[in-house]
Amino acid sequence: MTTTIQPRAALDPRRPDEAYLSFWRERHLCTLTTPRPDGSPHLVPVGVTYDPEAGIARVIANRSSRKVRNVVAAGPEGARVAVCQVDGRRWATLEGRAWVRTDAELIADAVARYAERYGRVPRQNPDRVLIEIALERAMGKG
Repeated sequence: MTTTIQPRAALDPRRPDEAYLSFWRERHLCTLTTPRPDGSPHLVPVGVTYDPEAGIARVIANRSSRKVRNVVAAGPEGARVAVCQVDGRRWATLEGRAWVRTDAELIADAVARYAERYGRVPRQNPDRVLIEIALERAMGKG
Protein backbone atom coordinates (compact mmCIF):
# COMPACT_ATOMS: atom_id res chain seq x y z
CA MET A 1 0.00 0.00 0.00
CA THR A 2 1.34 3.44 -0.90
CA THR A 3 0.62 6.45 1.28
CA THR A 4 0.81 10.11 0.41
CA ILE A 5 2.67 12.42 2.74
CA GLN A 6 1.52 16.01 2.62
CA PRO A 7 4.37 18.41 1.75
CA ARG A 8 5.70 20.01 4.92
CA ALA A 9 8.99 21.61 5.78
CA ALA A 10 8.96 20.35 9.38
CA LEU A 11 6.77 18.11 11.49
CA ASP A 12 6.68 17.34 15.20
CA PRO A 13 8.39 13.91 15.43
CA ARG A 14 6.18 13.03 18.43
CA ARG A 15 2.95 13.92 16.62
CA PRO A 16 3.25 12.78 13.02
CA ASP A 17 0.19 12.69 10.83
CA GLU A 18 -1.07 9.26 9.82
CA ALA A 19 0.44 9.40 6.32
CA TYR A 20 3.92 10.14 7.71
CA LEU A 21 3.67 7.39 10.31
CA SER A 22 2.32 4.94 7.75
CA PHE A 23 5.27 5.64 5.45
CA TRP A 24 7.64 4.80 8.33
CA ARG A 25 5.80 1.49 8.83
CA GLU A 26 6.39 0.43 5.23
CA ARG A 27 9.43 -1.71 4.49
CA HIS A 28 12.12 0.65 3.16
CA LEU A 29 15.87 0.67 3.29
CA CYS A 30 17.00 3.83 5.04
CA THR A 31 20.19 5.82 5.45
CA LEU A 32 21.92 7.02 8.59
CA THR A 33 24.17 10.07 8.47
CA THR A 34 26.64 10.48 11.34
CA PRO A 35 29.44 13.01 11.77
CA ARG A 36 32.99 11.71 11.48
CA PRO A 37 35.46 13.09 14.05
CA ASP A 38 36.65 15.58 11.40
CA GLY A 39 33.05 16.81 10.96
CA SER A 40 32.49 15.32 7.51
CA PRO A 41 29.30 13.27 7.01
CA HIS A 42 29.34 9.47 6.97
CA LEU A 43 26.25 8.02 5.26
CA VAL A 44 25.35 4.31 5.24
CA PRO A 45 22.30 2.15 4.49
CA VAL A 46 20.50 0.84 7.60
CA GLY A 47 17.19 -0.42 8.87
CA VAL A 48 15.38 2.09 11.10
CA THR A 49 12.40 1.86 13.39
CA TYR A 50 10.45 4.92 14.46
CA ASP A 51 8.66 5.23 17.79
CA PRO A 52 6.87 8.60 17.87
CA GLU A 53 5.32 7.97 21.30
CA ALA A 54 8.81 7.76 22.83
CA GLY A 55 10.31 10.28 20.41
CA ILE A 56 12.97 7.75 19.39
CA ALA A 57 14.34 6.16 16.23
CA ARG A 58 16.41 2.99 16.56
CA VAL A 59 19.18 1.45 14.47
CA ILE A 60 20.81 -1.86 15.38
CA ALA A 61 24.49 -2.15 14.48
CA ASN A 62 27.76 -3.92 15.13
CA ARG A 63 29.77 -2.24 17.89
CA SER A 64 32.88 -2.07 15.68
CA SER A 65 31.14 -0.29 12.78
CA ARG A 66 32.19 3.19 11.69
CA LYS A 67 28.68 4.56 12.42
CA VAL A 68 28.88 3.36 16.02
CA ARG A 69 32.41 4.71 16.44
CA ASN A 70 31.24 8.08 15.07
CA VAL A 71 28.40 8.29 17.59
CA VAL A 72 30.68 7.31 20.47
CA ALA A 73 33.31 9.85 19.37
CA ALA A 74 30.74 12.65 19.72
CA GLY A 75 30.91 12.23 23.48
CA PRO A 76 28.28 12.39 26.20
CA GLU A 77 26.24 15.13 24.51
CA GLY A 78 25.46 12.69 21.69
CA ALA A 79 26.00 12.92 17.95
CA ARG A 80 23.73 14.99 15.71
CA VAL A 81 22.43 12.48 13.17
CA ALA A 82 19.73 12.01 10.55
CA VAL A 83 17.92 8.96 9.20
CA CYS A 84 16.09 9.12 5.90
CA GLN A 85 14.05 6.93 3.58
CA VAL A 86 13.02 7.54 -0.02
CA ASP A 87 10.45 5.91 -2.26
CA GLY A 88 10.21 7.64 -5.62
CA ARG A 89 9.16 11.21 -4.90
CA ARG A 90 8.20 10.40 -1.31
CA TRP A 91 10.80 10.95 1.38
CA ALA A 92 10.95 11.24 5.14
CA THR A 93 13.77 12.35 7.43
CA LEU A 94 14.14 12.17 11.20
CA GLU A 95 16.86 14.18 12.97
CA GLY A 96 18.12 14.15 16.52
CA ARG A 97 20.89 13.27 18.95
CA ALA A 98 22.19 9.71 19.05
CA TRP A 99 23.83 7.62 21.71
CA VAL A 100 25.04 4.01 21.66
CA ARG A 101 23.19 1.71 24.04
CA THR A 102 24.56 -1.66 25.16
CA ASP A 103 21.76 -2.74 27.51
CA ALA A 104 20.58 -6.23 26.46
CA GLU A 105 16.88 -5.44 27.03
CA LEU A 106 17.04 -2.30 24.88
CA ILE A 107 18.83 -4.21 22.12
CA ALA A 108 16.29 -7.06 22.26
CA ASP A 109 13.44 -4.55 22.00
CA ALA A 110 15.13 -2.89 19.01
CA VAL A 111 15.63 -6.27 17.32
CA ALA A 112 11.92 -7.11 17.83
CA ARG A 113 10.90 -3.75 16.34
CA TYR A 114 13.25 -4.35 13.40
CA ALA A 115 11.76 -7.81 12.84
CA GLU A 116 8.24 -6.36 12.87
CA ARG A 117 9.04 -3.63 10.34
CA TYR A 118 11.32 -5.62 8.03
CA GLY A 119 9.65 -9.02 8.26
CA ARG A 120 12.76 -10.91 9.34
CA VAL A 121 14.74 -11.50 12.50
CA PRO A 122 18.35 -10.42 12.09
CA ARG A 123 21.01 -13.06 12.63
CA GLN A 124 22.42 -13.46 16.14
CA ASN A 125 25.27 -11.05 16.81
CA PRO A 126 27.01 -10.91 20.19
CA ASP A 127 28.57 -7.59 19.12
CA ARG A 128 25.23 -5.93 18.41
CA VAL A 129 24.51 -2.53 19.94
CA LEU A 130 21.73 -0.03 19.57
CA ILE A 131 22.02 3.46 18.17
CA GLU A 132 19.18 5.29 19.87
CA ILE A 133 18.17 8.65 18.41
CA ALA A 134 16.27 11.17 20.55
CA LEU A 135 14.24 12.90 17.86
CA GLU A 136 14.19 16.68 17.49
CA ARG A 137 12.85 17.18 13.97
CA ALA A 138 10.89 15.37 11.28
CA MET A 139 10.50 16.33 7.64
CA GLY A 140 8.94 14.73 4.63
CA LYS A 141 7.20 15.05 1.30
CA GLY A 142 5.06 12.74 -0.69
